[in-house]
This record gives sequence, C-alpha cells and structure tokens, in this order.
Amino acid sequence: MAQQVNPPRGMRDFLPADKSAREAILSIIRRTYLAHGFDEIETPVAEDSERLHAGLGGDNEKLAFAIMRRGLRVEDLHTAEAPLDLADLGLRFDLTVPLARFYATHRAELPRPFRAIQMAPVWRAERPQKGRYRQFVQCDIDIIGEAGPLAEIELLTASVAAIRALGIDDFTIRVNDRRLLIGMLEYFGFSADEHDQVLITVDKLDKIAAAGVVAELRERGMAAGAVEALEAFLTRPAAAEAPRFGEAQIRAALPEGLDSPAIAELAMIGEAVTAAVGGDVVAYDPWLVRGMGYYTGPIFEVAHPELGYSFGGGGRYDGMIGRFLGEDVPAAGFSLGFERLVDLVTLPAGAGSNATAIVYDSSADPRTIVAVRDRVVAAGGTARLVKRPKKLAQALDALATDGITEFYLVDESTDAAAVEAKPLAAR
Repeated sequence: MAQQVNPPRGMRDFLPADKSAREAILSIIRRTYLAHGFDEIETPVAEDSERLHAGLGGDNEKLAFAIMRRGLRVEDLHTAEAPLDLADLGLRFDLTVPLARFYATHRAELPRPFRAIQMAPVWRAERPQKGRYRQFVQCDIDIIGEAGPLAEIELLTASVAAIRALGIDDFTIRVNDRRLLIGMLEYFGFSADEHDQVLITVDKLDKIAAAGVVAELRERGMAAGAVEALEAFLTRPAAAEAPRFGEAQIRAALPEGLDSPAIAELAMIGEAVTAAVGGDVVAYDPWLVRGMGYYTGPIFEVAHPELGYSFGGGGRYDGMIGRFLGEDVPAAGFSLGFERLVDLVTLPAGAGSNATAIVYDSSADPRTIVAVRDRVVAAGGTARLVKRPKKLAQALDALATDGITEFYLVDESTDAAAVEAKPLAAR
C-alpha cells in the first residue's frame, strides 16, 4: 500500500488551476496598486534573528521560525542559555519589519515619501486552522516619509480600489486611532502600565460583549474604579449617531469632554476616503484595537459579512523605522490578507489562463507538434500541449473549464502551416 505523502503541516500545495487563479488575483492587486503610484520591492525571506526579535513585531515574534547557525555541534544544543542563541537568521513573519530594514539600508536611493508594494510569502508557527496557515501570502502597501493624513487617505483609497477590482463590494473599513484609545483608558483611570492588558481584553468586545470585558478586567486585577468607569460607559444609553462619518460622529462615540487632535484628523481621513470612493465604506469604531503594539496613530481593518475575521488592516507606525536609523521617520501601511481574500473572490472559469490547447495524437510527428506550438507562441499566445486521450470530448470539456477557448488537433496528416484552431464552444 502506497504511503500518503502530504505537504508540511500548516502549509499547502497548489494545483495548476489554483496557482493560475491565485496569480490572476495577485495580478489585479498589483496592477491597481501600481496605478496608484506605489513601486514594488523585494526583500529576502530571512532576516537577522536579532532584528526579528527586537520588539518590533509584537506577538508575532513568538511565532517566528528560527534558522540555526551553521557549524553547530551536538554539545551546543545543551550549553545554549536560550534557543535563540543557536540561531542567527529567521524566516520573516511579516513584511513590515523587512521593509523597515530595507528603508534603513537604501534610504539614500529612495524618494521621500516612498510608496512601496510588497507581495510575498511569510511564515509563522501558527496552530493551523481555517484561515490560518504557517506559510501564507501578504499583499502590503506602505508610505514612508509622509507625516500627515494624506498617507492614510492614499492607503485606504488604493486598497478600496484593489478590493473592488476583485469584484468584492460588500465590505467595510473600520477606522480608529490609537491616541483616542489611550485617551479613553486615561480618562477612565487606567494606569499606563495597565494599558496593554486592558486593550487585549477590550479587543474581545465583539466576541464577549461588555459584560465579558468587565469580568475579565476584574479577574486580571485592573484598577477597580477604572473598570467601573469603563463599565458605565459601555452600558450607557446609545447616543444618536451623526448622519455621516465625521467629527460629530466620533465625538458622540467618545466620553464627554475627551478631546484630542486625533479626532479632527481621523474625521478628515474618513471624509476624504468616502468622497473619493463613494458609498458607506468607512465606519468609525471606537473599540478597534489592532493587536500590533507598534501602531502610533490611525488604525484600520477591513470586515466582510461572510467572514468572522478581518481580511486586511494596517495603520500608522511612526516609531518603527527610527529603531533602525536613530531618527524618527513617519510611516503607515496597509496589508491585505491574501489567503482570506482568495476565499471571497470568484473569478471567471479559467481566469489567468489564455492558453491555446494543442491536442496531439500519438501518431503525430513531433516536429509538427512543435511547429504548431511555435505558431501560437509567435502570435503572442500561450500553448498547452495535451496528448489526445481516448475520450476526447471529456478532455475538451476539462480544457474549457480551465478557460481555454480554442484548440488544434494534430495527427500524422496535419500540415503545421495550414491547420486551423477550432473554438471549443463550437464542438
């Protein structure tokens, strides 16, 4: 009995049709982002271990795959004080940390602001489950060197265009600002050293509701008065919403008297994006947290009613690149979760394939087969050689499903210069 051989756990193989569809989706995203003025770059799959574990990647650092140093001896495995002492490299767990290093390396050669596209695989030691894999593709755009809200407006409008170009319309971009989140925590009375733990719990609000958030904060031993103030705010009578996204709507969702320059800035972003893309795409969510601790300003996530999780998000991370350069450089980015996005996209049958099939009989002269193939290629097409099976009709049906609309039949009597393609639809 043959042994079943599967890909590594949490990773996947892709058959030709799946690969073609994925490339077609990537092509649409890439084309849209290029049209919006972003330039594509490429970085190595591995980065220095100390850089990947420098506190820039939040909890994702714990999921990084380490690459062991060359020349290790057996005794090294027993004498190392920590496992990471044995590693000098690691597989990238996102594209943001490599981008920060890339900019620090090449800043003299890059324009400022610099608008980057990265579309590439990353690796995390996840517990495999639906929507989570150990190897997956991210599609990122980032703007480095733009301190004002123009960066966020560019990121969001370009991403809306990319999502819509894929035929997805029923989505919402939730926006918030980390400065407003911290302002609320201070307003309620949480101390600075409690903020991170409080935000971890608040991030579960849509799953465990207000009562669950309050109960968990009490279990964690957070300041009682602050928890009571938060509870009172979460359970207050709902305020009437402002008719559109704007400053009035944001202020209505915040504690009375809380003020911040972030309010007007976030309102500008939401209003500008709405005016540019149309529809009710942008929504203010005062409890949107985003788990990455490096965010310093506006943050956003893309939600879809068919998914129980976001398929994209990002925000401003002004402090990260300065960790490499020793000087502050403003930065903001947006990432599309490609693997989740693929589940929402329905492409026409055979999208990404414009091949012409050359169906050849076993009696056909190989020189004739190649000559017909070369005719197709010389005309700018893509040729797929298919050996004629016993059941030709079934084979042609399968080719049509793959998006092929015409084919050549080549046998021992075929004249390569005179044979004509036949449309599959006319069989």
